[in-house]
Amino acid sequence: MRMSRLLFATLRETPAEAEIVSHQLMLRAGLIHKVSMGIYTYMPLGYRVLKKIERIIREEMDGQGAQELFMPVVHPAELWMESGRWQVYGKELMRMQDRHGRDYLLAPTHEEVITSMLRQDVRSYKQLPQLVYQIQTKFRDERRPRFGVMRCREFVMKDCYSFDRDEEGLSVSYEKMAHAYHNIFSRCGLHYRPVAADSGAIGGSGSHEFMALSEVGESAILFCHSCDYAATDEIAAVEPVPTGVGEEFREIETVWTPDCKTVEDLARLLKVPAERTVKTLCYMADGQPVVVLIRGDRQVNEIKLQNTLGCYELGFANDDEVRAMGMEPGYCGPVGLRSEIKVVADREVPLMVNHECGDGRKDYHLLNVNYQRGDYRIDVTADIALVEKGAKCPVCGAPLDLARGIEVGQIFKLHTKYSEKLGARYVDENGDEHDMVMGCYGIGVGRTMAAIIEQHHDAHGIIWPMSVAPFEVEIVPVNDKDDWLMAEAEKLYRELQQRGVETLLDDRKERPGVKFNDGDLLGFPLRVVMGKKCHETGLAEVKVRASGEVFEVPLADLADRVCALKQQMMAELTAPYGWEADI
Repeated sequence: MRMSRLLFATLRETPAEAEIVSHQLMLRAGLIHKVSMGIYTYMPLGYRVLKKIERIIREEMDGQGAQELFMPVVHPAELWMESGRWQVYGKELMRMQDRHGRDYLLAPTHEEVITSMLRQDVRSYKQLPQLVYQIQTKFRDERRPRFGVMRCREFVMKDCYSFDRDEEGLSVSYEKMAHAYHNIFSRCGLHYRPVAADSGAIGGSGSHEFMALSEVGESAILFCHSCDYAATDEIAAVEPVPTGVGEEFREIETVWTPDCKTVEDLARLLKVPAERTVKTLCYMADGQPVVVLIRGDRQVNEIKLQNTLGCYELGFANDDEVRAMGMEPGYCGPVGLRSEIKVVADREVPLMVNHECGDGRKDYHLLNVNYQRGDYRIDVTADIALVEKGAKCPVCGAPLDLARGIEVGQIFKLHTKYSEKLGARYVDENGDEHDMVMGCYGIGVGRTMAAIIEQHHDAHGIIWPMSVAPFEVEIVPVNDKDDWLMAEAEKLYRELQQRGVETLLDDRKERPGVKFNDGDLLGFPLRVVMGKKCHETGLAEVKVRASGEVFEVPLADLADRVCALKQQMMAELTAPYGWEADI
């Protein structure tokens, strides 16, 4: 490709809307063009990167025996009503009607469509297992699109689905996908780690997220240096720590605590540690009041809480709703709650002896409250605490460390969640019917691209790994008016193309500094500079973008040296970047 013919425009200034490096550089390098909030066009250079990631995905999916198909993005509501998700998916689901008044949606995922297809086309155990995938557009009406293509509304996703006879078969399919994901993200040059995760709106039980490690990641990862434990903070477990162990129950006291609406205020006034207090939080779950109890120095993990309650909509109760429960906001407590209000407590709360909590009345708290004595009731006890750095590992007891990550892929064991509801069954060798056992496996293609930039950049711009670079080599003749120099550049350009090297010739009538700056911003892995030394010594410079190394190479050897460097850089991407490595 000749750069003078390329549709792109670079920006020198960082757009004000771009909060993170990948968004900034994708806009500055002209890889994407904003159409609307959370909706982008991939420009030619950006689309070349996207297609390369897709090619890697296809090669690894095909290598595991998966078959590619292509499903529609518009789904009839009836299928989602069968699965139950039409009513409960939430506002991210873009619903619409056709001219006949029939309900449809823009697909955020494809479990319903693929399951309905398999229930028609597969009847016998002889047709199982099946492993199918697609790379296709999805739409989720995000409340707050941000970070460019990292969290957008319309995006490209690889979604794969497995159908097996039983749980043993599902485990085989799951391991195949885990292995494929390891290869995909390693080949893309990502430093990543698979971690146990929540299944979210997809459902099922048993899931791992593949996290590209990055400080801008929206997900927190808790991991142990002493064993293999790693999980997102959505499901990481907190080991209960009793407080007040060995103390005799003391008599409840009511104390005046003016203007003490927070645990910190109360602990300061009473001169007690926060872990001796119980925090009472009021929620509305699917429109019903719920009171949540947790140790004062802990935070509620709302994903765990939502899973415990089995609700679809969860949010804090407003002041009027709190008062309707019979309590004053800021002074809520569990003692004397009405029987119709559900009480959920973290596992630590029943183990606390002589703790402090709200009285329910303004400016008052209670001392020496004990669940074990029967001072209040708990309807559900569960692990609902957010794990923080330093907590004990649930496997070996060592302190947990914390890192942040970008979720680039996730694999799920769906079991029979969809096949049972949608009637996807097969007949075994004895003539008996069984539900197919399913798994699903997703990769955000655009998000993977953004994660690569987050991990591979410097102050000058992007540093693409060779495997996904829009072009592998750029040739920069420094003087476009030098006919001999331009002829040598054209000769190298043609030879590299003939040898299968994706080459960009910067033939623009621009100053060398502009060409070099654009090349650094765009991040091509190798640059060949043809300048004065070509005339004087017959040497050209080959620069490696990632390391900054510069080699002087005779013109006659340029093509061989460039090809050798390309092969070396491609080979480095097959190393195990994070499958078993520590964070």
